[in-house]
Amino acid sequence: MPEPTICVALDSTNVDDMVDEAARASTAGADLVEVRFDRLYLTKPEPVVIEQEDGESKSVMPPEAEWPISDASSIDAEQTIQKLKDSIAVPVIFTVRPPREGGFFPGTEEERLTILQQAIDSGVSWIDIESSIEEKTVEELMAVAKKKGCKIVYSSHDINGTPNSEDIASFVRDNGDKADLVKFCSTAHSHLDALQIVDAAIELKGEGVDYSVMAVNSGGDWARIHAPILGVSMVYATMSMEHRISDKGLINVRDLRDAWTLLEY
Repeated sequence: MPEPTICVALDSTNVDDMVDEAARASTAGADLVEVRFDRLYLTKPEPVVIEQEDGESKSVMPPEAEWPISDASSIDAEQTIQKLKDSIAVPVIFTVRPPREGGFFPGTEEERLTILQQAIDSGVSWIDIESSIEEKTVEELMAVAKKKGCKIVYSSHDINGTPNSEDIASFVRDNGDKADLVKFCSTAHSHLDALQIVDAAIELKGEGVDYSVMAVNSGGDWARIHAPILGVSMVYATMSMEHRISDKGLINVRDLRDAWTLLEY
């Protein structure tokens, strides 16, 4: 069976760390990386030391939703895009995720779309275009991207829950001819939600559409681990090695490669 492409979503919050993380991801087995440009507006805080029930102290990082966010004008987008492009050797999926889909971009939608356009103009390998963008604007961005030879991820991120598998499969089918890859990511509140992702992948297998379906939270890693037999085209992994990462529905890129070997995928 064909092995899916592995994309490592970069967690860094500054350019230098992002470049370093991209190099390490490539060495660890990533085929490409996702530059989350909206994360560059975050400021990573110092861990908070808390005392546990046994009296021992433990360092805990505050949730990302509580991290400070800089103003949109704090970054020269065009210059930063060029630096990332010059410094990252592997193919890149360029993403500027808005808060409505779980991202951190602090500016207006117009400012965000301008950055996406600048990334396309720079000749980035892939661009992530959300389905929540106004249809006319989506068509314009896609037309320019195709003209530039930039591949397109057409994505949807449900931060509130997980629809049924039929709706997920329909989203992928209905948009398969728009982009090089259709991506759907949801929030799983139970293992039943996680199974909707797996069922959607099974339903789509063999239909000739390149897709990536996944969820965050417990059970969200099932579709990632079993992607080769589910027909998933691209799997998003991470460089994070934090304890119980599976509770977030994520998987480390090395662990993913090892799992596929052990499962003989």
